[in-house]
Amino acid sequence: MKNPFSSVRIFVIEMVDELKKCTWPTRAELIQSTGVVIFASLLLGLFTSISDFSLYQVVALFTKLVSGGAG
Repeated sequence: MKNPFSSVRIFVIEMVDELKKCTWPTRAELIQSTGVVIFASLLLGLFTSISDFSLYQVVALFTKLVSGGAG
């Protein structure tokens, strides 16, 4: 019977070898990329908030018109 831990050991060795081949970002590149992600997230959040508020107002207007303007 094959030792189950030998497969895990081979996997870990190969994984470490592959990670050594990677090109890791410099600190400056990492900070710049993080800034871009934060800015894009804020921009998307602002767009989503404005869209949600606008659509809510449109639905409320149509609901008011359909119900006869009461309320």
